[in-house]
Amino acid sequence: MGVGSVEVFDHTADLGLRITAPDLDDLFRSAAEGLFDVVTADRSTIQAREEEAVELTSDSSERLLVDWLNELIFRVETRHSLYARFDVHVAPDGRSLTAVITGEPIDPDRHELDHEVKAATYHGLVLERKDAGWFAEVIVDI
Repeated sequence: MGVGSVEVFDHTADLGLRITAPDLDDLFRSAAEGLFDVVTADRSTIQAREEEAVELTSDSSERLLVDWLNELIFRVETRHSLYARFDVHVAPDGRSLTAVITGEPIDPDRHELDHEVKAATYHGLVLERKDAGWFAEVIVDI
């Protein structure tokens, strides 16, 4: 497990994720966990029953972060699943990733949905090296 942290903050009709982590792998994992902390009232109710592979390429690390979160949102909407575990490996150039995400189909008896997240946005996007690690802010449209 990584040691990254994520903080949710209000942003007009949106919510923001403020993430700190020692490396990009952990930052992307923490961002995904933060996203599902917004989507569900209690992410711990999501069981690791099914694995899915994810591969993404983008033209920058910043865009890759937004693409990553939007891919997860797309899978929630199209596969009607929730995810709780994210094994993410970001390429050294920060422009591609491979991941295995683990979760299960939405079960209304066990999963309390909190916010419908429509998209991660480029508005106010920050991704930068800071101190001994990485820092990011991403606004999500709810």
